[in-house]
Amino acid sequence: MSRIAHGVAGVLVGAVGMVAAAAESSTGSANDKEAQMFARAAGYERYMGRWSQRLVPAYLDFAGVREGQRVLDVGTGTGAVALGIEARTRSAEVVGIDVSEAFIAAAAKAAPSGRVRFEVGDAQALRFPDASFDQTMSLLVLNFVKDSSKAIAEMRRVTRPGGTMSSCVWDYDEGMQMARFFWDEAVALDPSMAPKDQRNMKFARRGELGDAWRKAGLTAVREQALVIDQHYASFDDYWLPFLEGAGAAGAFVAALTQERRREIESRLRKRMLGDRPDGPFTLKGRAWCVRGEVG
Repeated sequence: MSRIAHGVAGVLVGAVGMVAAAAESSTGSANDKEAQMFARAAGYERYMGRWSQRLVPAYLDFAGVREGQRVLDVGTGTGAVALGIEARTRSAEVVGIDVSEAFIAAAAKAAPSGRVRFEVGDAQALRFPDASFDQTMSLLVLNFVKDSSKAIAEMRRVTRPGGTMSSCVWDYDEGMQMARFFWDEAVALDPSMAPKDQRNMKFARRGELGDAWRKAGLTAVREQALVIDQHYASFDDYWLPFLEGAGAAGAFVAALTQERRREIESRLRKRMLGDRPDGPFTLKGRAWCVRGEVG
């Protein structure tokens, strides 16, 4: 098991333990809050974090992270990119920021050294001085930022001249099967749900990130699709994270009636397994990635 996987596993085990402890405590309101925070992070890992972990190595290769660099990881989530950089380098330093206190707490628990640190922060208003970093990175978050143009401008501001700025976003239009299959079935069941389909998100199609980078004045802009496989042990391995309310699709499921939830579950089970008994299956995920240099 990799150092990243060990760290994430530790977070998940810790989260389960804290949830149990909080359930047994009648006086520890602080413990209850901490348990809820880590439970939220653990749910995210089961839903999307597992995909992020598999994408990180290819993303780091594409971004060109090198020894000795100072790197900012914008929208770090539970720390997959930051921890990946720490694991593959001996001298790079990383700061990971995210608006979620729960994710930052989970990432900090997994941090193995002082070369990586995590803090709560807003991509649209970075607290760092101009030209503070050699690399600024953003994995699977820019499409969720309200003012993405402002976030991109901030990322450029804190990156030194000659430094690299990069990002990846899932191809929610066609290439992210975990989400694509879900929304296909949801919309087929109820066409009025089409506006909620994640294929409507910004940067979900080829070339959109590159256009944003060029508009922001980045040079030597390069775009690439990264494709990974994700293995599921069973249908529940795929479906249960949706029931925990993680991510946009999970929030959608949480708002459904029990009857509608069962209908979507049945349609997805058929799509994943066909007529065969429950068992393992594999889904593909494609991400659109871009990198450019700050002039």
